[in-house]
Order: sequence, then structure tokens, then C-alpha cells
Amino acid sequence: MAWTEKILRVNLTQGTVTPEPLNMDWAMQYLGQRGLASKYLAAEIDPKCDPLSADNKLIMTTGPLTGTSASTAGRYSVVTKGPLTGAIACSNSGGFLGAELKNAGWDMIIFEGRAKSPVYLYVENETAEIRPADALWGRTVWETDAMLHRKHQDPLLRIATIGRAAEKGCLYAAIVNDLHRAAGRSGVGAVMASKNLKAVAVRGTRGVGNLKDPARFLQSTAAAKKLLAESGVTGKGLPTFGTQVLMNVINEVGALPTRNGSAVQFDGARDISGEAMREPRKTDHRPNLTTNAGCFACTIACGRISTVDRGHFTISNKPEYWGASGGLEYEAAWALGTDTGVSDLDALTYANFLCNEDGMDPISFGATVAAAMELYQIGALTKTDTGGLELNFGSAEALVRAAELTAKGEGFGLELGLGSKRLCAKYGHPEFSMTVKGQEFPAYDPRGIQGMGLTYATSNRGACHLRSYTVSSEILGLPVKTDPLATEGKAELVKTFQDVTAAVDSIGLCVFSTFAWSLADIAPQLDAACKGEWNAARLLEAGERIWNLEREFNNAAGFTKKDDTLPERMLKEPAGTGPAKGKVNNLAAMLPEYYKLRGWTEEGVPTAATRRRLGLGA
Repeated sequence: MAWTEKILRVNLTQGTVTPEPLNMDWAMQYLGQRGLASKYLAAEIDPKCDPLSADNKLIMTTGPLTGTSASTAGRYSVVTKGPLTGAIACSNSGGFLGAELKNAGWDMIIFEGRAKSPVYLYVENETAEIRPADALWGRTVWETDAMLHRKHQDPLLRIATIGRAAEKGCLYAAIVNDLHRAAGRSGVGAVMASKNLKAVAVRGTRGVGNLKDPARFLQSTAAAKKLLAESGVTGKGLPTFGTQVLMNVINEVGALPTRNGSAVQFDGARDISGEAMREPRKTDHRPNLTTNAGCFACTIACGRISTVDRGHFTISNKPEYWGASGGLEYEAAWALGTDTGVSDLDALTYANFLCNEDGMDPISFGATVAAAMELYQIGALTKTDTGGLELNFGSAEALVRAAELTAKGEGFGLELGLGSKRLCAKYGHPEFSMTVKGQEFPAYDPRGIQGMGLTYATSNRGACHLRSYTVSSEILGLPVKTDPLATEGKAELVKTFQDVTAAVDSIGLCVFSTFAWSLADIAPQLDAACKGEWNAARLLEAGERIWNLEREFNNAAGFTKKDDTLPERMLKEPAGTGPAKGKVNNLAAMLPEYYKLRGWTEEGVPTAATRRRLGLGA
């Protein structure tokens, strides 16, 4: 079957590595990856524990289809209690690390405790060893990757590591694999650093075999790949422009949060768009975009590989910044650019490289800089506070310097590394933090896309677009078109997207596949690979079970109905331009209906009937 039925338990305090069987009863209920690891986390830690204490656990996990030939089946997740929010955190990444772990014969790795000194885990098929990492501590992601490749003399070794930002306490630090793919949100890298765990290096040659019905699996995956190729989004838009295809689209509909959400449209959007990335520069006549790229088994290839102008003021004398590396995706371009008012494409690319090199979530970083810029604009922050940094909206120099300081954990960068909620509270204006549950929300303004407001407010890991991408329906018309300015029907839309996404994340597939696939297209692939009978209805129920499990974890951690809200700006300050002009987000009209559809009480707690129906607690 597609599960290896093996997990690796690494006790960093004791220095032990122990294999154990996967709980297959749980796998049948929670699938794998996000769902199954969340079940393990909820069963093994106190939800009230300090996220950065040895009591927290960090789980690297694959899905049942990870490592197979199903399109986009290269995903893995990192599940823990997040330090940025205090909520359950599941951060998903592509690249090749997940498939390598699965090919080494493991469904997941559970890290517990804390090492006395820096270590890394080396996995080669059934062999796993904790090794010293003193020489790696203080190194960037890129330096660590190069050093481990030299040490092990294996170009096919896959490495996930943290950078200096995590070591210096950045609460939105990421875990970066394959140099520029990342488990990027909620601060999973900070948890890894708190355990003195620098890296995980994996080499797997066993393959993923023993599928339930190999011939039917090949037939179902071939049919599914055809659907991806025929879709205008997955077959054309994403390969050509990446997620940056959205920049001009979202700007035109008046839902592009600009200058810390004080506006909904950005006059410099065209200059930092996917189209601009493909155009030759006036200086060196090369485009920003070098090529697209795909993760393991992916037939979409939405990834960006970019170069920067060597003569630009932002460029250091480090040769790695002259070549090609992970380029801007929409969320990063928005946070680093639109939200800060910066329309310098090379400056954004350089700042994004810094986020990759030192392991920072560009969404939270850019949004925190934007909040700092608003604080600076009104005088709540001064040059004395920032160490001389002039944080003016639109300043590419300020953005780049802030990125350098935060990556190194120096000066004002240490404060930026705590996120906008803590920064704004410290300087007396908590209302400037565009967060939910402490996590910065991404590139869709809830006033212009009403469903995304409910999505942010109810997201279990804090504000997130990848928990319920109603933009697909409200803007792109997939699978059906809904009015982005209406609230009617949005509670049901959000719930459905949340449950579907939870299932897809847990199977090991990329959520972008759902631009072309429904669960009815995914179920035959899983059913042919895994034991048990899998259909769309069962997958949807599994997604609902996972969502409620995460909710119960957060409730036990101390979250309540009051945390299902949006920043005051989104609820009280109307959009000033565009189709949503004069509108705020009408969360109050959607939230009660959402609770009712979920089978929760008026206080947002799953009822006993809902828990019985979903088998929670079992």
C-alpha cells in the first residue's frame, strides 16, 4: 500500500532514534500528513504547552500518495504548536524532501525533547542517526545545504534546514528544503531551532511500492494529469506566470491590501506582476524570470526561478545573488511589495532571496515591515527605535535593510522577527497589526473578497489563504462563480473549501491541483494506491474530521469565539476605491451561520453530536 506503515521517533533529549509502527486505525480516519500528524500531536502534547519548550513536538510528515507518480505528489508537512500564534501549526512544502523521506521508508518523523547542543538528523533508508551540527549552527540555509552535501558526497541528498533567523528567535521562521521550497508559515522553524535541531538530511532509494492496484493507479493518475493539462489555470496560467498571474487580477477587483491594508489597490502592481517578471530589464536586458520549475512528480510547474540585476543597489557582492534561485510568488510579491508600497521588482526579488537563504516566511515578514512603516508614518516608531532605519512606505532601501537585519537577527530586525502583533502592541497601536490569531493575513483584502474574511477569521492556524481558497470561486469562478461582495452562501462555501483542503493536504497532494480536480478525481487515485474503500464522500468526511480535530486542539489551548475575528480596519474602515468601495467585511453576518453548519455551539465548540458523528476522541 502507499503508506510505509513506519514512523521514526527521535528523542533529542536522550539522543535516541526509534522506529515504530504507524497507527493504521488513525491513518484510516485521518489519511496522513496534515491530518494524521495533527492526530499524533493532539494525542501526545498538552495544547497549553509553551511552543518553544522541550514539551512541544515537531512532526515532519508525508501523505499516502507522497512519493508516488500521482501529479503533485511531492508534498510534506511540518506539524507542531506554533510559536507565532500559540495555535496548532501545519506548514506544507513542496520540492523533493517529502518524496525522499517516503522513498527512505518512513511516513513521518516525530521529534521530541531538546538536544543539549546543535544536531542534525541523517536518514539513509532504514538507517537514521543524530549527528553533531556545531559547525552548521550560525550558518544560512544555503551554507548548511552546501556543507552537508560536501560532507556526505551525495548530490541526491535532500535537506531541510533552518537559517539564522530561526536561531535568533524569529517567530515566523521557516524550514527550507531544496534551497527555496519552504514549510513557511506559523514559525515551525523557530520550534526546530528551540530543539537545537539544525537540519534533516534524507536519502531514500527503496521506492514507494506495494500499491493496492498498480495498473488502476496508473490509469487514474494518467486521467487526472490530463485534466490538469487541459485546465486554463493548471495547464497554462500557473506554468506561464506562476501564482504571480494573480497580481493584476486581484488589483483590478479592488482586493489587493496596500500599505498595511490602508488601501485596496496599488498603482505599482503592474511593475511587480508576473507579466513584469517575464519582460527584459532596461539595464541588463534580461528578464527577472529565468524559467519555471516543478516539484517532485508535478506536471504544473508553477515555481519561479529568477535572477536579479547585478548593478542594482540592493545586490551584495555574493555571487549566489547574481545567479538564479527561487523567484517571487504572488504572496511574497504582495507582502514585500504591495503591502509596503515598494514597486521595485529587483528589490523584492533580493528580499525574497534573503527569506529563502535565512528561512523566513515572506508573508509575515513583509506584513510586519508594512505595520512598522505605518507606525513610523504616525511617529509611534522613530529612527531611534529602528536604529536609524527610515521606514517609509515605498522605500526599497528600507525594505532591503529590514530584510537583512531580520535574517541576521540584528538590531531592529530582532523586533521585526517577533511579528506585527507583538510589534504593534509594544508601540501602542495593536490595531495596525493585520493578523488573525497572531498570524499576518495574506494577499486578499476581506473587504473586496468577503469569503476570504470568514476564511481568515476561522482558520485554525491563524490567517491563511491555503485553508480555504474561496478566491477560486469568488474571483476565478472555479468550480462555480460566486459574487465576491456578497455574504450569502459564503459560510457553506468556506466550510466546503476547508474540508476539501484538509483532505488534499493530508493525502500528500498540492492544493493547486484542485483548480482542475474535485475529490471525485482524487479519490480513484487514492483508492487504487491504498487499502480500504475511498470515495469522494469519505474524503470529505475525513477533511471535516481533521478540521474539527484542529479546532478542538485550539480550544484546549485557550482559543475562543473571540479569536474568530478580523482586524478592526477590515470591519470598520470601508474600502476607498474599486468595486468594493464603501464596503467593510461583514463577518458578523457569516460567522453564526458557519458555526451552525459546522455543528458547533454558538461559542464555536463542536457539539457532542458532531464529535460522535466524526468519531473524535477515538
